Formats: sequence, C-alpha cells, structure tokens
Amino acid sequence: MNLIEFPEQTVVIAKDQPEYKPLPAYQHKQNDWQGMITCCWKLTIKERVKLLFTGKLWHTILTFNHPLQPQLMRVDKPTLND
Repeated sequence: MNLIEFPEQTVVIAKDQPEYKPLPAYQHKQNDWQGMITCCWKLTIKERVKLLFTGKLWHTILTFNHPLQPQLMRVDKPTLND
C-alpha cells in the first residue's frame, strides 16, 4: 500500500523528513478549526484481493504518546473543493 499524489493535493507532509514517507495531502480550508487533511492510498493487486476476501484493513497510528486524534478511513472520495 502506498501513498499517492492526486490532482487536488495542496501540501506534502514530511517531505523533508527522511525517516518518514512523504504524505501528499489536501488540507481542507472550510474545516480549518478541525485541521482536516485528506490523503490517498493505492493498494497493490495482492492487497486488493486480500481485502476483498478478509474485509479487514489494519491502520497503525504513531501518536508519540499524545492523545489519539480522530481518524476516518473511507472508500469514497470526499469533497476536495472547499
């Protein structure tokens, strides 16, 4: 599974941090108080087949021992023109 660039992206998070993978993202403006960003992942064929049969997607989050922020995973593209 890899993060991919997309036409609406407005920022690349961690682009100058070699210890992390760059995170192409769209930073929502209308939800500024929430600090919402959207990114896009592309699954390999093997991952797609496994997801189809298991219905499970694991999500690991690095919190650095700070409170967990709300997360949302989806299969539908959200509105990216705010």
